[in-house]
Amino acid sequence: MTPRTAVIKRKTRETDISLQINLDGTGQLAINTGLGFLDHMLSTLALHAGWDLQLECQGDLEVDDHHSAEDCAICLGQGLDQALGNRQNLQRFGWAMTPLDEAVARSVVDLATRPWSEVDLQLKREFLGTMACENLDHFLRTFATSGRFCCHVDVLKGSNDHHKAEAAFKSLAVALRLALTPTANQLDPSTKGVL
Repeated sequence: MTPRTAVIKRKTRETDISLQINLDGTGQLAINTGLGFLDHMLSTLALHAGWDLQLECQGDLEVDDHHSAEDCAICLGQGLDQALGNRQNLQRFGWAMTPLDEAVARSVVDLATRPWSEVDLQLKREFLGTMACENLDHFLRTFATSGRFCCHVDVLKGSNDHHKAEAAFKSLAVALRLALTPTANQLDPSTKGVL
C-alpha cells in the first residue's frame, strides 16, 4: 500500500503552521498550537484515529484564538486530503458513538469529495481553557471543508463541556478510522464511478 502521508506548510500574516501526518501511524504525536485545549483535542483525534501527527502553529493569539484554530483546521484537512490521494479502496463511510463519563457523542463521515458539515456540540461555557467554545464547532466544520468530506458530529447528552467536546473528538476519530480502513474491494466507490 502506498504510504498515506502528507506535509503541509501554511504561512499568512496571522499564522505560521507546519504539519506532518501519517494516516497509518502508531500514535506518535507532537502538537503545539499555542492553545492548550486545542492541543488536547487534536491529540485525542489523532490518537484514536490511529495517526501520527506533528503540528506546530505560531499564531496571533494576542488577537484571539480564531485564526489559529481555523488555520490549524485548514492544514489538518489539507493533510488528510493529500494523504488520501485518489481515495480508492477505502471503507469510505464511518460512524461511531463514544462516551466520556456522562457525555455521549455521535459522528458519521463519508470520505467522498463532497464537503459538508453539521456540528452540534451542545457547549454552554464561553471558553474551555483559553479557547472559545464557538471555535471548536468552527474547527470541525473547517476541517471537513478543507478535507473534502461529509461530517456530522452531535453531542447526544452530557453536563460537562470538557467531556462533551472530548467525546465529540473521540467519536469523530473512531468514525474516521473506520472510513479510512483500506479495502481489497475493486468495485466503484460510488454510483457516479468516482468519489
